Amino acid sequence: MSELNKPVPQGNYKPASRFKNIISTAGMTPRKNGELIQSGRILHTESIESYREAILQAIDNAYSAAMALVSDDEVVKQVLSMTVYVNADDDFTSHSKVADIGSDYLFNNLGQAGIGSRAAIGVKSLPGNAPVEIQLVIGVGK
Repeated sequence: MSELNKPVPQGNYKPASRFKNIISTAGMTPRKNGELIQSGRILHTESIESYREAILQAIDNAYSAAMALVSDDEVVKQVLSMTVYVNADDDFTSHSKVADIGSDYLFNNLGQAGIGSRAAIGVKSLPGNAPVEIQLVIGVGK
């Protein structure tokens, strides 16, 4: 996916901010070129696989926003946290499986440095009726 996709802010904020060696991203939904690639709630009656592309787009957006602030002489030392907001129906209970897709993406791109703490939180709605929103905090260094 990546090729360092540049997420387009949907309001008055930055895709990511940096303070010293810590980068925090905004919550990223599955937007490509500013448009949601999937919308609606994640349903307990559907396979997680039917949401995989949207989840991967959201984590790719967060990763790309963070990596845009990593200089050429630095590396990601550790993903400190990943928060996954799931626009889930009332009977959905597989939030961790949604987060697993994000964790696997980070591991595939960063190895062990990509595995940090995380939270997967069910919510009643998300901006634009996105199915998922993902936020990262990473530590970088030389």
